[in-house]
Amino acid sequence: MASASSETARLGPRWFDPLSRWAAKSWMFVLFFIGFFLFWEVSIDLFQVPRYILNKPSEILLASRADLPRLLEYTYVTGLEAIIGYVIAIAIAVPLGLAIAFSSILRRTIYPFFVSIEMTPKIAFAPLFISWLGFGLLPKVIIVFLVCFFPIVLNAILAFSSLPDELDRFCRSTGAHWARVFWKVRLPAAMPQCFVGFKYAALNATVGATIAEFIGSDQGLGFYIQISTGNMRPDLAFAGIFLLTLLGLLMFGLVTAAERLLIPWHISVRRNA
Repeated sequence: MASASSETARLGPRWFDPLSRWAAKSWMFVLFFIGFFLFWEVSIDLFQVPRYILNKPSEILLASRADLPRLLEYTYVTGLEAIIGYVIAIAIAVPLGLAIAFSSILRRTIYPFFVSIEMTPKIAFAPLFISWLGFGLLPKVIIVFLVCFFPIVLNAILAFSSLPDELDRFCRSTGAHWARVFWKVRLPAAMPQCFVGFKYAALNATVGATIAEFIGSDQGLGFYIQISTGNMRPDLAFAGIFLLTLLGLLMFGLVTAAERLLIPWHISVRRNA
């Protein structure tokens, strides 16, 4: 019994280790977050801010609860647009980046073209796609795809081109087949840089979907925010903004979790673990 109790006492605190580590690292942010919203709550009455300009966080929460079904429906629409465009961008950009990295012809033709297009605001194409394709899902997915595609493909090109020639020749000198060198050496070495593009694109996916909805849509959080602002309802507009923030954080968190799962050995993952 004594040994069992000592074993339980030894193993028990491990259940609280992740929570205690998170609290030790995040307590300043949590305090700042709480203090910011308390200051916001008090300042509305203190400075007598009109409600048609800005509401208290408590009033925004009540308004969002009253309109929760529509908010959830529009969050689903915007999230679907962002996720579909993002996944398609990864599926096309990574193989294309790999092809460009290994082809001198593509590096001299398509690569400069992609760099030039990256300099152009992709949102400028949104009115064209909406006028061509209507207010449905497809034009929003295309805008999200464009916003996500170029950061992913440019980082993929850099990632697959960054393996030193000396290391590649050394692997070949051991008699390893090119496919084995790719899967065991080149691909793992490229993944950290690829995830830079994945994370950057995840941050932009909801932005692209929202701006496309601003320009032309009859549903989605961008449409909801635009209508709420036009109706002088900043409480509902902020409710939509908060849900957009949560949606973006969710996408970024999923990409970060995939990074920790796939490349746990990399210094950026070990440093943030």
